[in-house]
Parts: sequence; C-alpha cells; structure tokens
Amino acid sequence: MRVAVLGAGVVGTTTAWYLAKAGHEVTVLERHSAAALETSFANGGQISVSHAEPWANPNAPWKILKWLGREDAPLLFRLRADWRQWQWGLRFLLECRASRTRENTRQLLALGLYSRERLRALRAETGIRYDELTRGILHFYTEQKDFDLAVSQAALMRELGCEREVKTRAECVAIEPALRDAADKIVGGTYTASDESGDAFKFTQALACLAEDGGVRFRYDCLVKRLEVEKGRVASVVVADENGEDESVTADAYVVCLGSYTPLLLRPLGIPVPVYPAKGYSITVPLEPEDEAPTVSLTDEAHKLVFSRLGDRLRVAGTAELNGYNTEIDPLRCEALVKRTFELFPRAGQPARAEYWAGLRPATPSNVPLIGRTRYPNLWLNTGHGTLGWTLACGSAAALADLMSGRRPEPAFRFLGA
Repeated sequence: MRVAVLGAGVVGTTTAWYLAKAGHEVTVLERHSAAALETSFANGGQISVSHAEPWANPNAPWKILKWLGREDAPLLFRLRADWRQWQWGLRFLLECRASRTRENTRQLLALGLYSRERLRALRAETGIRYDELTRGILHFYTEQKDFDLAVSQAALMRELGCEREVKTRAECVAIEPALRDAADKIVGGTYTASDESGDAFKFTQALACLAEDGGVRFRYDCLVKRLEVEKGRVASVVVADENGEDESVTADAYVVCLGSYTPLLLRPLGIPVPVYPAKGYSITVPLEPEDEAPTVSLTDEAHKLVFSRLGDRLRVAGTAELNGYNTEIDPLRCEALVKRTFELFPRAGQPARAEYWAGLRPATPSNVPLIGRTRYPNLWLNTGHGTLGWTLACGSAAALADLMSGRRPEPAFRFLGA
C-alpha cells in the first residue's frame, strides 16, 4: 500500500525504513531541508533501555516542589495560561502512583529491549555507522537517598529482563576512569553493559540515504498543514511545497511522526493526543586527543544529565522545561550543563568551545509513546517518545510496520487500536 509518513526525525525515518522493508510504497514529508534537523539533531546519544523508569514516579512530585524557582532545575515547569499544560500536569501526577509507574516501566522496558535488538539487526544488515559505542551505560549517584532507591529499581529492572547491576564507587571508577576526579562525590552506581550510545543525527541521515536507495521518497521543505477527511477516512494531507504553494498528497495510509507538533495537526480532527513539548538542552564539546573525557556513556542521576562520547565530541544533555512551544535557548540552563560537566571532568576539553542546543521532546504524562491506529482506520501514530525517542525508534517503527501489515508485533506493549 502507499503510505505517507509525516516527519523525518529518527522516529519518522525509521518508520519509513521498516514500512519499505515490509513491502509498502513510502513517501516521507518533512518541513526541513533534510532529515533529523529538529529534536533528533543533538540529543543525549544514549540507547538507554536501563532508563525505562518514567519521569512520573512516586518521588517526582516532591522533587518538582524542591526544584521550584531554580532556573537550573532538572524538571522546570514554567506555568503558562495554557489549559493543555495544566491538564498534562494533572495527568502526570496521576501517573506518579506506584502501580502506574510499575506498569509504565514494564511497557517501556519491553519496547526498549525489542528496539535495541532491531537496531543491532539493522546495523548488522546495513553496516550503518553513527559514532556508535557498545560499552554500556553507567548511572552514578552522588546522593545516598537516590542510590538506595536505585538499588530497588535495579532489582525491578532485572525482574523485567534488563540486567542492571549495582556497583560500588570503586567499581564505577573502574568502569569509567574519567570519573576519578569526581570519585569522592560518588556513593555508588548501576551499570547496564548491554546498553549503547551513538549519534542519532548521523544515524537518521545515514538511514534516510539507505531508505532512498531502497525506493523511499523523501520530500523536504514540505510543510504539513492539515489532514482532509472524507467518509470516515483520511483522504489527503495538505502541504505547503518548497514554493509555498498548497498541494494535496494522497496515500492509502498516513503515519503521523511529528513529535510535539502531533496534537496541533490532529486537534481539528477531534483526536486528543496527550503530548506536551518538554524542551531539553544539550551542549557539545569538541575534543582533542589529549583531552580526558568519558568513553562509557554516563547518567548523572542528581542532575538528570547524560554524557555520551560521539567520536571526537562529548555530548551532554538533559533537563526538561515545560514552556509550550518556545524553542529559544536559555543560556543559563546551558551554562549549568557546562559547569556540571567540568566539575566532574575538568580535563574534558575547553568550556568556552561548548556548543549550545535545545529541542522539544514530545512527552506523554506516562512517558509511554503512542503507537498504533487512531479512530480513522487509515491514520496511524508513532509519537510521544519523550526522552526515549532514540532508544525506542527502531522498535516502535518495526512494531508499527507489523501492525500496518496485518501482523502481530513482538513486544508486550499496549498499542493503540490493537
């Protein structure tokens, strides 16, 4: 069947790839001039199945209250006269119940484990390269209370199939020697050797090229404006082409992979999508051969930051700011990333060379993405991945391609309309 995929970030591009592999004729519509120029451009770089516990957990409300008024807070609500933000926040609080946290963790872990398998198979099949490292992910803790909680979380992860091992301070430094300057701050850690890291931007652009070679058509500079509905089905998608002229694009099925912008497209159709933009920040520090930066991907639990070595660069990303569709970079939040980075790794390049970036992550209150069919039989969603878009991209796309091809997806995940 002919499928139009809306969006060419890491989720949209992987969706196009797996649909084409399933035998469908695919066209991708993207408003930018190339793939992965928005949320997928400079994320944290982690394939972090071990990070499946959602933001919404029993400890989150207390932490958010503690962080109120802090410009460098890991999770910052900038309250607006926006009922959708308040509605999202109330639903987030409901998802903080222990029973919901466990179920959401189970779903994210099932999809994450499957997604990592799909990524490895894709890499083996295509030889794709994207500054990938398969050295695991180490979470380190600088507060005893956080570490004690992590020990119980690691036990849950192991119960659900993810080998997340508890490590002492000395073991953390042995896994990543660059932590030695911060050793006195660390109380312990957890390590998942099977996790990975890599550049989502490089991956997405390389996969787009491979998909084009395989027959997928990418239409760039093509702004999606609205969906037209007739007789209970989507009849076309109206786009503004590179000349600004409206054009109707028709297909047999349509897949919305527009991240934070998905609710704006679907609201006129009466389809509620519980996605709100959570602005994340990153810095990228160029490295010289003599610089001492980590090579194992790290998560700093106290500051909610991730560190990934991407070739001759160090990527540091984190924090979430709920401030609507504001994409402006707040220098204070980026400076906080720089400060923390060089507190931990004083010889990891030059602070003045850090490049700043911000992007809107499409967050659901539960952190569980929305994958599957809508009430329109030929309209599908693959969106709402929050901080785990890179982690879940291949699995989400492969599962959706199965659904759209009439097959039962492998992961034990609650797909829409299934």
